[in-house]
Amino acid sequence: MAEKRYLVLAEDFSGDPHYGKTARGIVRYGLTPVVALVDSSRAGGEQDGIPIVGSVEEALPLGPTTAVVGVATPGGRFPPKWRELLRRCVESGLDVENGLHQFVAEDPQLARLAARYGVELRDLRRPPEDLNVPTGENLRLPARVVLTVGSDCAIGKMTVALELDRAAQARGLASVFVPTGQTGMAIAGWGLCVDAVVSGASERLVVEGAERGGELLIVEGQGAITHPAYSGVTLGLMHGSAPHVLVLCHLAGSTEHEGFPDHPLTPLPELVALHERLSLRARPATVAAIALNTRLLDESEAQAAIAAVAAETGLPVDDPARFGPERLLVAVLAALL
Repeated sequence: MAEKRYLVLAEDFSGDPHYGKTARGIVRYGLTPVVALVDSSRAGGEQDGIPIVGSVEEALPLGPTTAVVGVATPGGRFPPKWRELLRRCVESGLDVENGLHQFVAEDPQLARLAARYGVELRDLRRPPEDLNVPTGENLRLPARVVLTVGSDCAIGKMTVALELDRAAQARGLASVFVPTGQTGMAIAGWGLCVDAVVSGASERLVVEGAERGGELLIVEGQGAITHPAYSGVTLGLMHGSAPHVLVLCHLAGSTEHEGFPDHPLTPLPELVALHERLSLRARPATVAAIALNTRLLDESEAQAAIAAVAAETGLPVDDPARFGPERLLVAVLAALL
């Protein structure tokens, strides 16, 4: 069997840090080689050294085996022009991996084409049929569990988890990144999208992470506990993964939930207390550190924001993607002692 190589589909969104976050995450952190991104609006450019092409046909000489949907669109549905893009992938003999809420395997036309061309349509959000409610196995694991949580959606919870995992492994720790969403699954090659099933899926993931040799499990966060649309997935993930330690993520300068202008963000000290109160009584979790996303600030502003949040919360604070994850990892490991 040929080595799996991704063609990342990012039409119209490869330059968008919000809706194009899946493409960016796969390119930056993925274990599967990426040969190109497809985005006709940026054809001829590149993303982290990976070429951006204008069509599926342009990418075929580079040898992709699988087209992966690299966008997280509003409502989780495909834009109308994407039907033709998906059709060209299938007719070119590429498997398709999709993390949107709209399942490609349930599309009659695409399913018929896939059967004709001998390719597989994989929907990452489809839950296992044998999934159950939590059983308590999460509390019996010898592994230590760290969960990233956030003040809002799409602010870097996965990135923080990946950076902490890399730093922990660099120290020789038996650390495993536990993917809980579409991007994390495409990066790591395993996992479940917990927003469809939440608590039972979260428990199963930490159990599997331990079975994969993890003594330190860095669980990718989802949603936000105060978010008007996605609070439920956060609470289910917290209780299903049963973390010992939490890392709170926040976008510096943000004051309201993205896309919900009438819903202001909760102050960080209140969020720290809220997450700790909502953790399981059987395993109370503490917030060990704040991961600050400073992408909207220049370097001096970023350092000032980090200092301000540290003073406000009394916790260690840093931007792990910009300045490295060591300060946060030290705080996490100290909290686990």
